Amino acid sequence: MYTFAQNQPSKRDVVDLTTSPSPTHRRPPNGVRTDRANFTPHNTAKKLVIKNLKTTSKMNSTEYLNQTWVKLDAAVTEVFESSEKLSFSIEELYKRVENVCKQNLAGDLWARYQEKITAYISNNLKVPLISRQGARNIDLLRAVLGTWSTWNKQLVVIQWLFYYLDRSYLLQQSKPSLKENAIQLFRTTIFEDPQLKPKIVDGTCDMVSGDRRGEDFDQSTFREAIRMMHDLSVYTSVFEPRLLHLSQTYVVDWAKEASSEKGLAEYVHSCLQLMDREMGRCDLFNLDSSTRRDLLILLEDHLIQRQESILTNQDSVADLLDDNSVGDLEQLYSLLERKNLGGKLQPPFERWIEDTGTSIVFDEKEQDQMVIRLLSLKKRLDTIWRVSFHKNSDLGLGLRQAFETFINKTRKTSKTWNTDNSKPGEMIAKYVDLLLRGGAKAIPNELTTNARQKQTAEDDENEDIAFDEDTEVNNQLDQVLDLFRFVHGKAVFEAFYKKDLARRLLMGRSASADAERSMLARLKTECGAGFTQNLEQMFKDVELAREEMTSYKAIMEERGEKPAIDLSVNILSASAWPTYPDVPVAIPLDIRAAIEKFERHYKSKHSGRKLDWKHALAHCQLKARFPKGNKELVVSSFQAVVMLLFNEKGKDEHLSWEYLKAETGLPPAELSRTLQSLACARVRPLTKHPKSRDINETDTFTLNHAFSDPKMRIKINQVQLKETAIENKETHERVAADRNFETQAAIVRIMKSRKTIGHSELVAEVISATKSRGVLDVSGIKKNIDRLIEKEYMEREEGGMYSYIA
Repeated sequence: MYTFAQNQPSKRDVVDLTTSPSPTHRRPPNGVRTDRANFTPHNTAKKLVIKNLKTTSKMNSTEYLNQTWVKLDAAVTEVFESSEKLSFSIEELYKRVENVCKQNLAGDLWARYQEKITAYISNNLKVPLISRQGARNIDLLRAVLGTWSTWNKQLVVIQWLFYYLDRSYLLQQSKPSLKENAIQLFRTTIFEDPQLKPKIVDGTCDMVSGDRRGEDFDQSTFREAIRMMHDLSVYTSVFEPRLLHLSQTYVVDWAKEASSEKGLAEYVHSCLQLMDREMGRCDLFNLDSSTRRDLLILLEDHLIQRQESILTNQDSVADLLDDNSVGDLEQLYSLLERKNLGGKLQPPFERWIEDTGTSIVFDEKEQDQMVIRLLSLKKRLDTIWRVSFHKNSDLGLGLRQAFETFINKTRKTSKTWNTDNSKPGEMIAKYVDLLLRGGAKAIPNELTTNARQKQTAEDDENEDIAFDEDTEVNNQLDQVLDLFRFVHGKAVFEAFYKKDLARRLLMGRSASADAERSMLARLKTECGAGFTQNLEQMFKDVELAREEMTSYKAIMEERGEKPAIDLSVNILSASAWPTYPDVPVAIPLDIRAAIEKFERHYKSKHSGRKLDWKHALAHCQLKARFPKGNKELVVSSFQAVVMLLFNEKGKDEHLSWEYLKAETGLPPAELSRTLQSLACARVRPLTKHPKSRDINETDTFTLNHAFSDPKMRIKINQVQLKETAIENKETHERVAADRNFETQAAIVRIMKSRKTIGHSELVAEVISATKSRGVLDVSGIKKNIDRLIEKEYMEREEGGMYSYIA
């Protein structure tokens, strides 16, 4: 009824809309009203009343509920008993539930529904499961999953029937929905049953255990079990703790067995596989993130944290490093880094480097291969640090510290002539000399870059691709310089490098002038200008000597004097170049005349200078006539002096060793070396009688008239280019003596600045000050302190103190 209220309307003001209008109110046929005089505009109806035409039901609501429930009970029973086509109308039953709810009987309907469902779960679903409690855990789990699946299918139809009850009553009363209620009943009645619950949970865990043992894994059953745990909201409270407990027991036993039976590489590989399997199972079956997290923590704790001593064992790590197992070391580092323990590899890594490097440095049988072996070792370790250890800063620092430790170890041996010189400094200098003399061809195959190796393998197919030798040499020099940085005693390197550089410059044996300049620039950057001052002066002397010879030859041409011998002279500064011994030799007259003429020219330009001729460093070219063809021989000055004595000699005329000694004026040892290079080497312009490898004073020599060679110009081994044992000894002894002087100078500087200082503090500062040139041992430093006390530079005081004497 719609009411438009206005004060208290009278009965005559009420208009009944259910009756037909009065005929007096109809418009006449002609459209003109006849009662217009009685029309009052403001005299209208004040209230409208609409009467309901629908008749109310006379049936009792309780009786209707009973009738409805009979049909619903039969329908639910049919759903529980059969999954085939239903015989009832879902729409009709839905309307009946709706009508019951509208009659305010939803609570009674819900109570009957609860009783029906609870009885069905307790009797029809639970009893068959209880009867199978003696079966295996997995079999019972499968039965429960089947029951759960059936119950979910039945619940779908039941939800259709009682949907209105769910939406209109349960939702408004804040009660569990039909779905939630059904899950709750299943959980409390079946899952929480003390006879079924342990077997259901253990059955699920048994499937995981079987998978860990390598047995067949029923993935679909396990997936359904996990889904049921989630649906029943028991995953976190019941299943997860049980799974983690069993996993912990399994991992502890596995780690104990694997760590005792397997080697380090195999153990690490097995650990990674185990962790991948466990995490893969979590991802495959969508286990909770908390399970994945806790399981990963458990694995890392028992496999890594508690096995740290095994994973970082010195001998085991050393075996992997010996085999250069880059992949195994990478797996080991990655495993340790899961617990931020990668840095724990630093002690065994350093120890292995130090032991391996020390064996290389003091291996007297392989001294000539020292630098090559050290560079190969450094290359291997750089690869391991970059690839296996992922450029870990701590391990990189350990690598450099270990190299610095072993490369500066000193030992008084016959190879260093009982001095405390660093042998690596000498060998690095000699290896640099080898590179600068031989170029890229002198680089061993194990040290060449991949680019060169690849090109060598494809030379036949890609002949147009030229290999850049300068780049290869520069790369190799960079590697050698990286090794050189570790050396503290750089004075040894400087002495040998200076001597070898002098030979290269004087003999013209450098493969590349650019490489020489590049190496000099590297040394200047690394060690400072003072280190390379003399080396730079040597290059300047060679340039000035070249200009001096050009000027001299120009003057000779202006005077019209054509020299009989093409003379080339290098004027060297005595302070910058190594000291060379004076070897007596009888110079041929025409050569002596050319030398004297140049000496007069030089002294006329530079008064007060003295020229000291070093004939042992000279070399020359001889034009030789042999029966089988003329040749040009590139020989040393001593070899030339000996060869010239065979001019105008008969074909079979023998010259004795004594005759050659008298005519050449050479010392016996130098003469024997020279004759050995001419008569016993691969190229033999002379013949020795009798034939043997050694030169004796009773031997005689003849010109080899059968000499032949496909080359027109032949280089004969120049003995002066090879360092002798005496020269090596002199160099070491000179460096050792210089080190004592440098140590004394450092002591004086420190005492002058400190005035008074303790013994231990003085020794520490001396070691720091002389590190770059070469450090004496503590006993050597003490001896130099005593020498300075004797020279009255300093004196002892009480309490182990020293004071400076101004």
